[in-house]
Order: sequence, then C-alpha cells, then structure tokens
Amino acid sequence: MKLPLSTALLALYSCTSLAATPPAPTPARMLQGALQKIDGDSWLEHVTTLASDEFEGRAPGTRGETLTIDYLQQQFRKLGLEPGNPDGTYLQRVPTVGISSHPTMSYAKDGRSTQLIFGDDYVAWSARAERQIDVTDSELVFVGYGVQAPEYHWDDYKGADLKGKTLLMLINDPPLPDPKHPKRLDPAVFGGNAMTYYGRWAYKYEMAAKMGAAGALIVHEAKPAAYPYEVVRNSWSRENFAIYDKAPDPDFPAVPGWLQIDRARELFKAGGYDFDGLKKQALSRDFKPVPLGVKLSVSELNAWRQVDSHNVVARIAGSDPQLKNEVIVYSAHWDHFGIDETLNGPRTQQIFHGALDNASGVAALLEIAKAYKALPVAPKRTIVFLATTGKERGQLGAKYYARNPLYPIDKTLVNINLQGMNVWGRTRTVELRGMGQSTADDVVVKVARGQGRSVRPDSNGEYGNFYRGDQIEFAKAGVPVVYLSDSLDFIGKPAAYGREKLMRYSTQQYHTVNDVVDPKWDTRGTVEDIALLFQTGYQIAQGKDAPQWKPNAEFRRKSGADSAR
Repeated sequence: MKLPLSTALLALYSCTSLAATPPAPTPARMLQGALQKIDGDSWLEHVTTLASDEFEGRAPGTRGETLTIDYLQQQFRKLGLEPGNPDGTYLQRVPTVGISSHPTMSYAKDGRSTQLIFGDDYVAWSARAERQIDVTDSELVFVGYGVQAPEYHWDDYKGADLKGKTLLMLINDPPLPDPKHPKRLDPAVFGGNAMTYYGRWAYKYEMAAKMGAAGALIVHEAKPAAYPYEVVRNSWSRENFAIYDKAPDPDFPAVPGWLQIDRARELFKAGGYDFDGLKKQALSRDFKPVPLGVKLSVSELNAWRQVDSHNVVARIAGSDPQLKNEVIVYSAHWDHFGIDETLNGPRTQQIFHGALDNASGVAALLEIAKAYKALPVAPKRTIVFLATTGKERGQLGAKYYARNPLYPIDKTLVNINLQGMNVWGRTRTVELRGMGQSTADDVVVKVARGQGRSVRPDSNGEYGNFYRGDQIEFAKAGVPVVYLSDSLDFIGKPAAYGREKLMRYSTQQYHTVNDVVDPKWDTRGTVEDIALLFQTGYQIAQGKDAPQWKPNAEFRRKSGADSAR
C-alpha cells in the first residue's frame, strides 16, 4: 500500500514554499513525488524474492550469495544508480574464510571427566584457519562479566594472569541497582537499563584475546540475552566466517564459545561453587577472578575455505560541487544462514529464509534509492547505498568497509542502518536504538513530528540490540548513526499488541527457518518508516551542519583533546 503524504508533512516545509517568480522547486514539492515512489507492494515484492526458496537463505559464499548480489546489481542498474565502487563496479570484495569447526569438549575435576555435547550443551568454533586447535587441561576461571571499564571504575580482571586459561563470562553488562531506587538499575553506570558495548559478546571475546586466554565461554541465559539458546546454536554451530588474514584474528581467542545455562551450573558445582552465588558476587567492584579448580579440554578439527564474499554498493553523486565529497551511507545486510540439510522435513523447512532479518531491510534500501532517484535535483551530498555481507557472522561486511572504506570515514556524515522493518501496522511513536548519541537523532525527531509521530529511546535497550547491527562498525569508527528499533505503540491495536508480536518473533522466528513472508503483514507502517529514514538522510544531505556526537556519547570520536566530530 502507498502511504498518503500527510498535510503535516507539507507543513514541515511550508516555510520554504514562498519562492520568487519564476518559482523554484521547494523542498516540499521536491519531496512529494519522491515520497510517493515508496510503495508497500514494491517493497513486499523484493522481500518475497530475496526470502524465497530459490535464494537458499543467502549464505555468504554459496549459490544464494551469487543470486542475491546479482539481483541487487540488477535493481541498482534498473533504478539508474551509479556503481558505488570507484573502480566502476557495484561490488566491494570482502575476503573471508569460512571455517567449519568440529569440536569435542570436556571438563575434569579430581580425575573425573565430564563430556559435553556439541550443540546441545555448548557451541565452540574458531576464527583461525588452522587444521586442528587443541586446548588441553586449561584452567577454568570465572571472570564475572568480563568487563574493564575505567570510566565506571570497573575491572573484573584485577591484573590476574590469564594466559592460556579459559574464561567463563556472564552475558551483558553488570546490572547494578540504583542506590536511590533499588528496584531500578543505576542510570549512571553501564547505561542503566540500556546495554552498553561492554555487554556485547564481541567485546567479551576481544577482552579474552587481549588477556591471552586460550578460550572464552559466555554463559547463555535467555532473559538477559533476549533470545533462546536455539538462536546461539543456529548462529554458531555450523560454518562460521571471519575476515581473511594470515595472522590470528585479534578479536577472538583460539576457542570462543557459549555454554548452556544448565551445563554451566553443573560445571560450577563440580568445582564446589554455586553459580548464582558467584553471579551475585560479580556485581561488586571488588570482584576478583575466581579459579574454579576445573580443567577444560577442547579439540577442534577445522575445515576451511577462502571465500570472496561481497558488499554491493551503489551511489547517487551529490549535486553541490563543494559538498559532493561528503556522504550519507544507507546500509542493510543481505546475508542470512543458508540451508541446514540436517533438519527434518522438506527442503523449504531446511532453509533460513530471513524475511524480516534482513530481506526487509534490503528491500527498504531499494525503496529509499528509488525515492532519491525521483528527486528532480540530486541531494547536495552524495548518497551511498551499501548492502553488506556477513552481518550474521559478526558484521564482517560492515567491519571490512569501515576498515577499507570506499569513501573516507571522516567525510561520512551519518550511517542509516536498515534492519527488521516494521510489518505490523502504523505506530504513534518511533523508537531509536542508541538514542541520545548524536544530533542525527534531532533530525529524526523533526521528521517524525512532521509525520505526526513522537520519538523515544528503545524500550528494549537492555537487550543490546544497538550493538547487533552493522551500524555499530560505523559508530566504532566515529560515524554518527541512525538505527530504528521496534516501535510498540500501534494505532488501532491493544496496548499489548506490539510486545506480543515482538516476543513471538524473537522466540519463534528469529534466526530460525520460520522467518518467512506472512500474508498478514501490514505494510503501512513499513512505508511510513521508510519515508522517515529517506527524509532523515535527505535533510542531513541538504543541511548546513554535519551531525555531531553529543558530549557523553559512547562512541564519540577522539581526536586531539577529545574533541567532537
């Protein structure tokens, strides 16, 4: 369905509509035709194609990748977009290595060994292209949340020598109670209810590698993780990918992995410790690493293949001679998990279709590109459309782009990331992940107001969704970002409707073969959100000032005397 252009939207630009004779195109007139190009049926057609059985789950390095990147190049050409790579192509090569790990794991105490079952009890893998990786009789050490955060006077490591040991870590940030309101979390430490990067699994593995640990196992708990253990198993128990490099990946120890909560309790008990008791101790700044008196042994047989995966990149060159070298980057990851032929049932029930995650975001990227091309005059600044690979393997495409940008990072004004579009109807509010980090949020607020909507922070910030998208790689590189959350305040629906839909998706569809196109989807909200993100990018592209980090932003660029961007 097409969302009608509201009177409020036109009023947003009315201050610029009184042009001299002959009349020049006003912002409202320029945008009206572009907004009308954003179409729910067209969006749904792209999603249906990308999430079809034919595309085989869009795993990097497979036939599914070939079909996907061919489709995206075809669509960019059809829209009339220029190749985004300065070499004249639509592709950025992302050198990766696909590693299939076959681990065995056991722990021993007083000569008694307990074997763990891969998949059911734990997942472990390797980011190293080595035939065999052995960790034998590695001392297990509980390091609490595995966080070292000087700004919060927090250090779970306390200078302990952890070389060659295997670290057990809790998921997320330390949830510290507010001294004034004990039933709430302290907003002054680790973001209160909202997770910080310290709670992200990527950070925990990075710290383990920095400490020289042989391995790191994160204890999975469904509530703080916001997804069941099945998601961990589906995400990490098959072929995994890393950016190819002859040197070991500095972001991972030799053996990273996850441990199922019940097995963790048994392991702690084997060492004579109570899991819940140590978890409580880990909420103190005085916490020190606890050797569990248990030895872990892991043996991994690895098979690997070098895979040249690809980001797909297109652009619309800026029209202003002075500003066209500055860019706005829209991104959406095209990849998903491919096929698991070990699953029961017909082939369609073995394919991870990834309809919402993230055929929906890629389709939105194409709709936004179509809207920009409908403008009578290109924006002042260049608009880049980046469809990334390897997000499900650790934001590999976005990470590679941030390290090897096709357009200078210091000329990149904002990254607007598209993932998991709203398919359940129109909303009264817009929720922003990471809200309050930069002045780009102020643009979103202005545009949303023109749609008759308000903006608020992610109501599920404790789940750390801000750190799960490709935008995190841009933020870490110093680029302000815009990333929508799941707005829950639906027009014409009961108060619990949005949360019920979100929880059903999180527990029954996310990273499973059930993430498919649903004929009951309501694309009116999809169109409205796409229009919001199109206008946000356009306003920044036309604006006088680039978005700036706010003073206490987590990823504020550091240069000189810690100055803002």
